[in-house]
Amino acid sequence: MKTDVHLSARILLVDDNKLGLAARRMILEDAGYGVETAESGEEAWELFQKNQFDIVVTDFRMGGMDGVQLIRTIRESGSPARIVLLSGFASCLGMTVESSGADEVLCKSNKEVPELLRAVKRLSIQPPRRPASSTPRLVKRKSNAG
Repeated sequence: MKTDVHLSARILLVDDNKLGLAARRMILEDAGYGVETAESGEEAWELFQKNQFDIVVTDFRMGGMDGVQLIRTIRESGSPARIVLLSGFASCLGMTVESSGADEVLCKSNKEVPELLRAVKRLSIQPPRRPASSTPRLVKRKSNAG
């Protein structure tokens, strides 16, 4: 079997629905990815701080810390990880990449599996995300002196 570079991506999969979590884990592992799972946003954040992940795939609606709160926490940490947000409510809530902070927003549907695999593959071959600078840039001014 030919090994692609993207298959070395480490994925953190987050969902409070155990059946959905197990199904997605199986799909991603069958595609050759290394996957760790968490059943809550809080558990995901604990794992995220202890391990290095290239991609986080998180459900939106979870008890406690939801997917958007998890994304915000990861982004604030300065991590270059790429993030996919999954939700059955994405379209009706108007969730977008811009409003959620995710790199991809996918709707749970009958098209979810190929869309998830395509998104993970695409994100795994992109260069790491650069964290937004929290400090303002200093602008050099030209000196009028000689």
